[in-house]
Amino acid sequence: MFNSHYDCKLDPKGRLALPAKIKAAIPEANGTTLMLRMAEDRCLALYPMVEYKKLENQIKSLNINNPEQRALQRAFFNTVVDVELDSAGRLLIPKSFQAYAGLEKEIVVAGNGTRIEIWNPENHAKHVMPDPADLSALMEKYLS
Repeated sequence: MFNSHYDCKLDPKGRLALPAKIKAAIPEANGTTLMLRMAEDRCLALYPMVEYKKLENQIKSLNINNPEQRALQRAFFNTVVDVELDSAGRLLIPKSFQAYAGLEKEIVVAGNGTRIEIWNPENHAKHVMPDPADLSALMEKYLS
């Protein structure tokens, strides 16, 4: 499980060194390949293989003969790429993915349960709840 958030930097080649706690939470059986997706709210979502396969199976099970479901499949598979962790624990973020998320040198890496999110810091600030009372209200609404 991935949690917390970390201020990180992209190097000039577009490589991101994952924070040690995030890297340690990736299942050992995963190997070095992760799946990177252009996700909601202009962030990138990074998945260990086991979590990506669950999502992929849901998408693949949609009916290709239904125009809306076919569009969902097409949009999903066109916005995902596999990335490799190098021996230093870095991954290369493709330029098109950097552009989509507005990533420059300073970035935020945030754990979100079964996936890791990669954000432009200003965009990340717009999508977090600064007031714990708001979080409590949503927990009351959806978890009670």
